[in-house]
Amino acid sequence: MITNFRLLRNIGQFDNVAAGAHQLERLTLIYAENGRGKTTLSALMRSLATNRPDPILERHRLAAPHQPEIIIDCTGGPASAMFRNGAWNRHLPSLVIFDDTFVDENIFSGLSVGAGHRQNLHELIVGAQGVVLNQQLQEIVGRIEQHNQALRNHANAIPVTAMRGMTADTFCGLAARLAIDDEIQDAERALAAAQEQAPIESARPFEALELAPFDAAGIERLLARDLQGLDTAAAARVQQHLARLPGGGEAWVADGMRRMPADGRECPFCAQDMTNSPVIAHYRAFFSDEYRNLKDSIAGLSAGIEQTQTDHGPAAFERALRVATERRAFWARFADVPDIAFDSATLDQDWRRARHLVSSAIAEKAAAPLERMALSPEAVEAINVYHAHVDRAVALSRQLLAANRRINLVKERAVGANISAHQADVVRLKATKSRHENDVAALCNVYLAEKAAKAASEQQRDEARRALEQYRQNVFPNYQNAINTYLGRFNAGFRLEQIQAANTRAGSSCTYHLRINNVAVPVTADPAPRRHSFRNTLSAGDRNTLALAFFFASLDQDLNLANKVVVIDDPVSSLDENRSLTTMQEIRRLLPKVAQIIILSHSKHFLCQTWENSNPAQRTALQVRRDGGPNSSTIDVWNVAADLVTEYDRRHETLRNFLAAGYPGNLRDIAVHIRPTLEYFCRVAYPADYPPGDLLGNFRDRCQTRLNQNNPIMPLADVQELRDLTDYGNLFHHDSNPQGYLTVAVTDGQVHGFVERTMRFCSRR
Repeated sequence: MITNFRLLRNIGQFDNVAAGAHQLERLTLIYAENGRGKTTLSALMRSLATNRPDPILERHRLAAPHQPEIIIDCTGGPASAMFRNGAWNRHLPSLVIFDDTFVDENIFSGLSVGAGHRQNLHELIVGAQGVVLNQQLQEIVGRIEQHNQALRNHANAIPVTAMRGMTADTFCGLAARLAIDDEIQDAERALAAAQEQAPIESARPFEALELAPFDAAGIERLLARDLQGLDTAAAARVQQHLARLPGGGEAWVADGMRRMPADGRECPFCAQDMTNSPVIAHYRAFFSDEYRNLKDSIAGLSAGIEQTQTDHGPAAFERALRVATERRAFWARFADVPDIAFDSATLDQDWRRARHLVSSAIAEKAAAPLERMALSPEAVEAINVYHAHVDRAVALSRQLLAANRRINLVKERAVGANISAHQADVVRLKATKSRHENDVAALCNVYLAEKAAKAASEQQRDEARRALEQYRQNVFPNYQNAINTYLGRFNAGFRLEQIQAANTRAGSSCTYHLRINNVAVPVTADPAPRRHSFRNTLSAGDRNTLALAFFFASLDQDLNLANKVVVIDDPVSSLDENRSLTTMQEIRRLLPKVAQIIILSHSKHFLCQTWENSNPAQRTALQVRRDGGPNSSTIDVWNVAADLVTEYDRRHETLRNFLAAGYPGNLRDIAVHIRPTLEYFCRVAYPADYPPGDLLGNFRDRCQTRLNQNNPIMPLADVQELRDLTDYGNLFHHDSNPQGYLTVAVTDGQVHGFVERTMRFCSRR
């Protein structure tokens, strides 16, 4: 409760006001003319309620060299609330204020209802408990915004090249893969194959690589062959004999031996008996079938070597190797194919050496078929060296032929392949690899931790929102009913409906419709042009009535209402007499429920009505009046009783005092009061027949006419008395006696008589 405005210095119209002697009561009325400082008092109390210095600082007295200083005595806390150096030493949160600021912040500004009004109205409706729930919700929403900002910062810290066009959520959510490099290689090959479908379709797979080996075992067996039935000495003798023959002698003898008769006695050439020939037996052994087979084998081996181990063999192998190398260069882009590393020059060198040594050995055998021979160690080594090349060629050939299965799979997959899908696979796999590299992984871990914290906050937000929703389910219908009850008492031609809470990104807000002439008018920030809206359906009085209804309804919802100090600034602005009376009645109903009510107004009539209908033991009245110059105000006691006396009351009192004790002044002043006193009395006593604006003479004539019609307004004697009194009073009235009302002679006895008759006439009803 506020008990004193002890000091008001350097604020608004208050230069240095020490009004500590003027005690504020449970009902305090403060009257002020426009511009005297009433709104300043409301603003400083709002500052005291909210602990915000701006309402005071922005009213710093013009040209005052020092800052505002205020001392207000309040109950609770320190003895006084003091505003010094731009701050309060305490504040009074139990203060609730209805003023232009309340309307502007919570209900409407000018002719429009904005988003801010609906948000503040939401807090007004839900009350302290709901505000706490809503603040908890908004704190969590704010924390989520901080999470979002942190996530944006963490996302920006991740290299763009690593994310490869992905969002931070997608990128950081990529799971690690053990064989990522192999998967990337496979994906890149699949993409390359998809991009070259036609070349792949026409490209040939690998063919076998062939490199003929030497039959070393066969060569060794042939070199070791001899003829067991042929004596070596005899063979040498035959050879000596044949050597003496001209060229082709051996063939000639061999042909002759085939022509020998079966018994072998007669020479087919000279017909001599060969029985006792010293060489015939040797000839027969030498030119036998076995010998011929041996020589044929030697010749065949030599021919076979010449056929399989020609100069074209290594050259053909080198050409096949070159083709395989070219194909490998193509297919290696799409599949795993073996490396081809073959030293063809060394191969050729080693082959030629082996062939030379083998051929030399065979030639030597051919020269001495019956002699047992063997490959020299050099020849064996040369063959082994060459066969090592052959083994490598065989192994390589098998690897290449095995790769053909993968090549065929590449061909199958390349047909109709989706290039975009393969590109996406490559990007995703490369991003996955980057995601789990040490530096980037650390950044992603920070991002994911922040994301998890945001998810936890979002869960808390949902829980807080559910708690607020459950609370609002009861509060909003009750508030709507309360508002409409007040609108009904104010006799407003509209009602509110569909008062609902709405959750927006900026916070909770309230929406509602007006119901006017059974038509719903939505209250929106930007109504459609040429459509009914808050702007064009409510008058100024309706808007102020709506604001009062909102204010009174919010007080009804306040569970701590008994401790509240209610300040009401100019509540009847733009209100007619009926709504002003209703406002006074609502204040009267409210007073027993609260700790204190302070009313500020420039309407004496409203304040006087409120004063007359209040408990004298709980009320006080102050006024803000001019103090010295036109721009300075002070606070003083207001004598409400003096302002309650009407002009009629003053005239009536003057006439009564004249009858009782005479009048020391000009008697004409007493005579002048007679006609206005009669006019006021007749207008109040006969309102049906004496309408406002009519003249007393017309009323007197109307009374006379009604007597003749047997429908009298008053008895005949009263009509005659009224005529006499009016005739006398007209002598001093400028309208009825414009020439002589200032010069009519006046005597005490005459005036006394007419005054006495007037007072008697005005007391008949």
